[in-house]
Amino acid sequence: WVSNPVSDEGPSKKPVAPSSLLAEDDCEPGVFSPLSDLDGHRFRRGELIHKLLETLPDLPASRRRAAAERFVGPLHDLTLEYRRTLVDETLGILEHPDFAAIFGPGSRAEVGLVGHAEGLPPGVTVRGQVDRLVVTDHEVLIIDYKTNRPPPADVSGVARVYLGQMGAYRALLRALHPEKVVRCALLWTDSACLMTLPDAAMDAVMT
Repeated sequence: WVSNPVSDEGPSKKPVAPSSLLAEDDCEPGVFSPLSDLDGHRFRRGELIHKLLETLPDLPASRRRAAAERFVGPLHDLTLEYRRTLVDETLGILEHPDFAAIFGPGSRAEVGLVGHAEGLPPGVTVRGQVDRLVVTDHEVLIIDYKTNRPPPADVSGVARVYLGQMGAYRALLRALHPEKVVRCALLWTDSACLMTLPDAAMDAVMT
C-alpha cells in the first residue's frame, strides 16, 4: 500500500465551532447592564462563572462558598463588590432546588464533542464543548450557561447563534444516543432561569 497513489479525498476541513455555523454577522448579543461589563470585564465574568460552575459541584455544599471566595480572592483587579457578586450568583444557581439534577451525581461538566451528524451542514465537522451534560436511562439534557444581562424574557429573544449552537450539540448527541430523547436548555445565571429550547426553534435556524 505504500507505493499506491494517495486517493483524492478532497481538501481537509478543520472542525468548526457550533457558533460558526450561522452567518458571521449573527454575532453574540451585547451585554446591556453596566455591572456586567464593569471595567471591560464582560467576557472575563462569563469565564469565571463558568469555571466556578464547573468545579464547585464536586465539593460538599458546605465548602462551596469558602472555595469560591478563595478562587476569586486573588483577583484584585476586580472590586470586592464585583467578586462577591460573582460568588453569590454562582451559589444561587448551585443552591437552587430546581437545578439539583443538573449538578447532581451522574452529571458531567465541560464535555467535549466532535463529529458530523444528520442535521448538520453537509461536509462540516463540528467541535464544541457542552457546559453541563446529564444522561439518564431515557433522556439526554444539554445545558449551556449564559451570563448575559439582562437575559431574554422568553425563547423569542434568544439569539440565533445560541439556537444554532445548541442545535449542533443536539445533532451530535442524537447520533450518540439514538434511543433517547435529547433536550436542550440555556441556564441564564443572572436570573437563575433554566430556559428549555423547543426543537422547532433550533430547527428553524439549522435549515
